[in-house]
Amino acid sequence: MRLPGTQFFFSSLNELVAGFHPRSLPPMLRANYARELFSWFLLPFMLGAIEGGTMAIIVKKMFDGAPGVNPAALDFAVAAVSAAPNIANLSSFLWASLAHGRTKVPFISRLQLATCACVAMIAVVPVTANGLLALTIIIFLARILWTGVITIRTAVWRNNYPRANRALIAGKMAMVQAVMLAITGFVVGEAMDIAPTSFRYLFPALALAGFAGNAIYRKVRLRGQRRLQRAEHDGRASGEGRINPRRLWALLREDRFYARFMWWMSVFGLGNLMMGPPQVIVLNDQFKTSYLQGILATTVIPLLVMPIAIPAWSRLLSRVHVIRFRSIHGWTFVLASAAMWIATLVHSLEIMYLASVLLGLGFAGGSLAWNLGHHDFAPAHRDSEYMALHVTLNGIRGAIAPFLAVALYFPMARAGIGGWFFFVCFVINLIGLMGFMSMRRDIPPRIAAEV
Repeated sequence: MRLPGTQFFFSSLNELVAGFHPRSLPPMLRANYARELFSWFLLPFMLGAIEGGTMAIIVKKMFDGAPGVNPAALDFAVAAVSAAPNIANLSSFLWASLAHGRTKVPFISRLQLATCACVAMIAVVPVTANGLLALTIIIFLARILWTGVITIRTAVWRNNYPRANRALIAGKMAMVQAVMLAITGFVVGEAMDIAPTSFRYLFPALALAGFAGNAIYRKVRLRGQRRLQRAEHDGRASGEGRINPRRLWALLREDRFYARFMWWMSVFGLGNLMMGPPQVIVLNDQFKTSYLQGILATTVIPLLVMPIAIPAWSRLLSRVHVIRFRSIHGWTFVLASAAMWIATLVHSLEIMYLASVLLGLGFAGGSLAWNLGHHDFAPAHRDSEYMALHVTLNGIRGAIAPFLAVALYFPMARAGIGGWFFFVCFVINLIGLMGFMSMRRDIPPRIAAEV
């Protein structure tokens, strides 16, 4: 006889698993959803190998004391690796322009294959100063390629899934990706603790999983592909398809409300992006964590929290404009930065793990708003352009924040007040959150009615 609590658990688990089945969606959406879902069981194994938090820990520990590696240069390399996903976003306008008028799924597939090849190349990197440089370059190249996947994928989602289903489907994809990335982070951390040279065979194995995921993704069909291509070609003829930096800045002038939203995203995002590299440095230098302990804090715990939180965030995003969503969701990052500040001051790894839980809550909502939020502003034929602007601006702050963070953290740490660096992040995050809240009452009725 099952206890009531046990019955509730298995009932809830059954509902969760059933919610991923294609039969949970309208018939016309099932085939593409199934192909994408299965591909995202495998692609994250490859992507997890170059995930920012995981790779930052690997770089910090693997090259610590390596021949010719200067400690200060190593910490800035950690900043570079942490920043790579966001700096790579600066290439988004290029990918949006290259994909304009072309078939989207084959284009995405080729980018996935090239990313897998980069992951496999990491296995031959020597543990020297030159190897550190080579590894950093490979990671940047892989993240630039993956930026193309992220930028173009949003057009596939917009055309394949109606808005009523889109946030829930994106949430399911994000949940699967988060779990797989967490598993990959745990495996990589455990393997590196057992044998620091295990990356020689582990990374090619992860790349093979990515190749398998790509084979499934290639079977996805984009609904209305010809109609979309015609609209993009018409837009190109009128100048809208020529996506370049000048065109993106013009978009800020054309859509003032979106420009205002991007401004507060930049303020809020700056505080978030500054936290990563100093967290890695603190975990290694102050807490003396192992590979696995560090990766637990930077990667595994946040990613395991994401699948728990994503369903609630996706339901909220389906009902409200992204500005209202951000004004609620933003509290997670504000509290996470406060927890890091306290953890460093009182030297508590447990509180640092609590900060990781809060980051997971924030990443869960952020992954949805990141992929779908611009839909609340963009006309259908300019979807990639709005996404490219969003991603490019994130790349600009991503190119600044990690290096600014390390440059600011060093003198504070030498002065014995390194923990107060995270208080600075807390203040910046809070200011950004107040900006989102100030925009809530100014949402134009036309835009609100479309949500």
